Amino acid sequence: MDYQQLPIGFAMALAQNPNAMETFAKLPQDTKASILTQAHNARSEAEMHRIVSGIGAK
Repeated sequence: MDYQQLPIGFAMALAQNPNAMETFAKLPQDTKASILTQAHNARSEAEMHRIVSGIGAK
């Protein structure tokens, strides 16, 4: 996965949540792709943080 392709808001939210960042890095490619689709479709900063918080909860 090319991490330079991450939406900036998603990357920033991941950087603020080390647990989510570590979990995301270990996920299978298809799961990462699904999460990135959600991130690309996020309409607000709060929604982006909910997506990232959900990763950390896994």
